[in-house]
Amino acid sequence: MKNFFLFLLGLIIGAAAVYFYCCNNELEESIVAPKGLITPAEAKVLDHAFDSRHQLISDSIVKRPDNRSSWYSLKDMRDYLNYAENEAKGLGYTMDGIRVYLGAYPTDKEVGYTTMFFVPTGILNATNSEGSMLNFSFQGGSGDITGGKGLNAGDPGEPPSSNYPQ
Repeated sequence: MKNFFLFLLGLIIGAAAVYFYCCNNELEESIVAPKGLITPAEAKVLDHAFDSRHQLISDSIVKRPDNRSSWYSLKDMRDYLNYAENEAKGLGYTMDGIRVYLGAYPTDKEVGYTTMFFVPTGILNATNSEGSMLNFSFQGGSGDITGGKGLNAGDPGEPPSSNYPQ
């Protein structure tokens, strides 16, 4: 009987140790740098390389300084990613990313500023696919999710034509 209680006590202590070890590791998520990170200096180079295109659009098409950036809150981005991933599942896709598009507001609705919007990308689940078993897609990333809602709620720069950094 004494051995049974020692066994039971050891089991409880062991279970508690495993629980605290596992829970502490789950709370300390490792932060991994995503591919494609750029330095602020590289961002400035990219921004300045866009100057001639921006100038051409502003001067010859919209006839005024156009928007150069869009700002999204972290809450909106996280909410959108969660919403889009859930919507993708409902449409039979596995969401694996987002694609950023450049767009422009129609001049009769807004002031015609350029905007950036996101659409979800993913792969159609095998149970819903009617295509080939072989994937001959050579473009980077997956295709846009047909029927998935995009996000276009960013605020323009201040002023809209401001360069990086603002």
